[in-house]
Amino acid sequence: MKKNLFIFTFLLGVFSLSAQAQKLEKTITVEVQNNWNQAKADAPVVINLHELHAGFKVKSAVVMEGTKEIPSQLDDLNRDRKMDELAFVTDLPAHGRKTFQVTLSSEKSTKTYPERVYADMFIVDHRKGKHQRVQAITVPGTSNIYSMVRPHGPVLESELVGYRLYFNEKQTPDIYGKFNKGLEIKESQFYPTDEQLAKGFGDDVLRVFDSCGPGALKGWDGQKATHITPVDTRTERIISYGPVRVIAEIEVTGWKYQDQELDMMTRYTLYAGHRDLHIETFFDEPLNKEVFCTGVQNIVGTSKSFSDHKGLVGSWGTDWPVNDTVKYAKETVGLGTCIPQRYVKSEEKDKANFLYTITAPGNKYFQYHTTFTSMKETFGYKTPEAWFAHLREWKEELAHPVTVKIKDNRTNK
Repeated sequence: MKKNLFIFTFLLGVFSLSAQAQKLEKTITVEVQNNWNQAKADAPVVINLHELHAGFKVKSAVVMEGTKEIPSQLDDLNRDRKMDELAFVTDLPAHGRKTFQVTLSSEKSTKTYPERVYADMFIVDHRKGKHQRVQAITVPGTSNIYSMVRPHGPVLESELVGYRLYFNEKQTPDIYGKFNKGLEIKESQFYPTDEQLAKGFGDDVLRVFDSCGPGALKGWDGQKATHITPVDTRTERIISYGPVRVIAEIEVTGWKYQDQELDMMTRYTLYAGHRDLHIETFFDEPLNKEVFCTGVQNIVGTSKSFSDHKGLVGSWGTDWPVNDTVKYAKETVGLGTCIPQRYVKSEEKDKANFLYTITAPGNKYFQYHTTFTSMKETFGYKTPEAWFAHLREWKEELAHPVTVKIKDNRTNK
């Protein structure tokens, strides 16, 4: 009797372990629609996993359009080791729609997709003359490690453009312009060699000085933009490495600003096939009357500029991209920033920038986009008129994101 009981207990334990190890899946049907009167290329599609109530910890996903698999990625945005969003991109004709089958799984996948974006950050090892990869760095607000981080902060790249986020009180996106579409910063690390330049690599195309460059969030003292300082701590981290989108964050705690002490996190997202950077800012407490600003750099004070006076601002100008004016030639770039009008308080200008001030009283969040082009692009814009026309169309496209509907939501048996 005891032997039979032992066998029964053993088999029950094996069954329990087998049940625990069983793969769980959930399949959903997703309808994506383009409500705009223009076609969309590489339109971002983002699905909030928490709203799907999968009932298990999602570790992988497969997105199918008919019989064709679409590259996708899962992202853990709050670093709790649970996936928060599923993202992919798709092309849609004007007023078009597509249907996708998405299967979520409790098992990890070793599947890989072609990389269409790139992200990285390194810290210098002076003793060995090498750079070590890092995912996140936190320092006291009084520390200056700008020169120890390569390339001075996280780098984000799509086939069209590259950005780096300065690891200092400026927190400014700096820009890397390309001759040809493709990923190259993994090889050049934002600092191409003479041999790489001879092969047609791109390079840094803008000296941002103390400006907001393209779209840096700044403080506002009533007359000019100010840096994000003093702070207690400053953190820069990479959240996602692709293959569809790359995400980086800059977080500060204890920012002494306008009689307040703010904890603020700014998230930067760059999608495959895009030149524009989506910038989101989160606060730990609802804002009061704090006023911030952003916009575009007035390149060496001689930029041609454009504004629709409703949150869209652009500039076009020429300057040396670095202090070495012998080895390097001047670069011509166009910048653009688009802010939802509900956040706009006023349109301003200081010595270095064309700006809008931003307020969001009662809110813990606001968002906007920034973008750029470089004259060296074989695929870009060659005149300020063409660039400013693009900015107007870009604003219209941002105002018409795709809509995502969950049509069927079932757990597989």
